[in-house]
Amino acid sequence: MDSARADLTGTIQCTPVAQSPRTPFEMPDALASHILESAREAGCEHAELRVERIRSQAVALRDGDLETVADDTETGVGLRVISDGAIGFAASVALDERTGRRLVEEAVEIARLAARASGQRVELAFEPGHGEVEWSSSHRIDPTGVPLARKVALLARWSRRVLDAPGVDHVTSSVLAVTEDKFLADLAGTIARQRRVRIHPQLEAVALGAGGDFETMRTLAPPAGRGWEYLEGEGWDFEAELERLGPLLVEKLGAPSVRPGRYDLVIAPTNLWLTIHESIGHATELDRALGYEAAYAGTSFATFDKLGSLSYGSPLLQVTGDRTVEHGLASVAIDDEGVEAQRFELVRDGILVGYQLDRAIAARSGLGRSNGCAFADSPMHIPIQRMANVSLTPTPGGPSTDELVAGVSHGILVEGDKSWSIDMQRYNFQFTGQRFFAIENGQLAGQLRDVAYQATTTEFWGSLAATGGEDTYLLGGAFNCGKGQPGQVAPVSHGCPSVLVTDVRILNAKEESGT
Repeated sequence: MDSARADLTGTIQCTPVAQSPRTPFEMPDALASHILESAREAGCEHAELRVERIRSQAVALRDGDLETVADDTETGVGLRVISDGAIGFAASVALDERTGRRLVEEAVEIARLAARASGQRVELAFEPGHGEVEWSSSHRIDPTGVPLARKVALLARWSRRVLDAPGVDHVTSSVLAVTEDKFLADLAGTIARQRRVRIHPQLEAVALGAGGDFETMRTLAPPAGRGWEYLEGEGWDFEAELERLGPLLVEKLGAPSVRPGRYDLVIAPTNLWLTIHESIGHATELDRALGYEAAYAGTSFATFDKLGSLSYGSPLLQVTGDRTVEHGLASVAIDDEGVEAQRFELVRDGILVGYQLDRAIAARSGLGRSNGCAFADSPMHIPIQRMANVSLTPTPGGPSTDELVAGVSHGILVEGDKSWSIDMQRYNFQFTGQRFFAIENGQLAGQLRDVAYQATTTEFWGSLAATGGEDTYLLGGAFNCGKGQPGQVAPVSHGCPSVLVTDVRILNAKEESGT
């Protein structure tokens, strides 16, 4: 990861790509300069201009037949200013000199109104200008440019392959693809053109049993900052996973229900990424820890007074935020406030040592420079503090998943994410999964059903007894992390190895729900 991080002296290390990140509507530099100079002449202390084109596609099949197609393109321009010590924001779908003048006038007026209403000055942490920057997600084939027929044919082939497996009754398959082109310019002298490409393929199978019983099982392939080549075998072996899915599902339908109790868990990254997201990712957003943000995910037990002292977990717990990692869903070169992407520590040797910051929160907390965690999901929305790729570091030369299993006498191997529940302080939680395998005397002993693990955040991570090596490491993630009012969604990845967590409380989810 270190090789992918930005050089903090001011030189951006861009990911080399075959396709240019230049936006297809090419923002005229003269027009951008005119708008920013107008903001400066209006007395703005800061101004940043974003022009975006976001193309989003969704294709879904049921039992091999096309069910849903959506293809949406959003374009627009947003201007954020600091004037009279307050933030103003204005946006439009038009892009011309007249619109630019109007955006400046509206943003400045909103800032003046906000200044009178709040009585407090907004300060932004310093960030130097970075000159001209071009960057793109590492990819070969823009997934939004792939013909619909090619997408449908691949999903139909996947569906038929799994439907042909004995005992499988229904299959749904889908792919979501986004290409996000962004131009950003600010008064500090940064001019950035960036392209973020992401894709999320998924197939879920259903098996029906006697008396209305049924089970489901999804593929484990995570969403990724990759192109269409991902679905054709670059980065994930879909053919091998589809071959196993039907037999595993049928075995799961006939598996025994788990007996509640305390178990040692070997948790694969296909499940653990979500636990990291909910119990560490959201909890270390400093606006939540300071109580300024509570939408969707609540505040945080990891309050600011605990920085440097909170025992988050065992000494094996090493967690970073990273906006530079290759194929990360939250990776960029420059964030939506003009801040250079960085890699930074959140938990070191089990102790809370950092937070995710935007420029306003960094200045307010006295922590110095922002670590680049600002994002707006639309040109029509103002940037807010959002999550970086928050990841658990593997152990160099550490054990394989099989070796972790071999060290467990009575436990469960957990794979794949499903449902979750966590309180508004990110502290008490419960997670389920896709696949659970009993472990007896270091050997897998068949699947289990209805497994849910429950703990508090510090209890769970305090019981972290081993982290796997680099070969077990995987970037998981999601397209749709929600935050803010009005609500925004952001894509984010979480990397982690397989881990061993000891003496975890296991519930029978079916018994707990009363079904």
